[in-house]
Amino acid sequence: MNGETKEELMRSRKQRYRSVTHNGSRRTPAQRWAREIRDWMVTAAIVFAIMSLLNIFVFNVSTVIGQSMQPTLYEGEKLIINKITLSFADPGRGDIVVLHDPSIGPDRKEYLVKRVIGVPGDVIEVKEHQLYVNGVLAEEPYIDTVIQDSDFQAVTVGAGTYFVMGDNRHAGASKDSRYFGAVPEAFIVGKAAYIWWPLSKLNAL
Repeated sequence: MNGETKEELMRSRKQRYRSVTHNGSRRTPAQRWAREIRDWMVTAAIVFAIMSLLNIFVFNVSTVIGQSMQPTLYEGEKLIINKITLSFADPGRGDIVVLHDPSIGPDRKEYLVKRVIGVPGDVIEVKEHQLYVNGVLAEEPYIDTVIQDSDFQAVTVGAGTYFVMGDNRHAGASKDSRYFGAVPEAFIVGKAAYIWWPLSKLNAL
């Protein structure tokens, strides 16, 4: 390749470069604004999709409604609900869970927050206002009173179901398995992992 050909080739490359950069710089403000909006919309769509998948399969945020879990949880507190943990392990005694309300009637809620008291095969009984699990008096450091409601005849928790109660043992304070029976595992949405609001009560459950 002779010198003239090389020089001509270099000029051609420089001209193409100038054309590309010059044309790019000639975008109008409206075009640049439209491109920025498009980029933001793509980013927002990706974030929304990721958060939706996390919300469906991994975690959720739930707000405590009512007084049935006092003194552990109070109305208005916000919880982080771990959903994925139930894919690897069954609910255990003492776990605080969010479940679909299995009751019927005008006071039915979409979700309830309760504590797992009995797992499949357990025998649950309330006698002399005390909770017994498999004939043994249950240790419940989270309550602040004996069970003020009527005693509950011994029942065996069936396969695939869980006996749940609220921590509030004052009379009529909790609608739970003493009233609507043991809850099918499919009704349990997830395990309450943390109180995240108010920040003054940030704590693992």
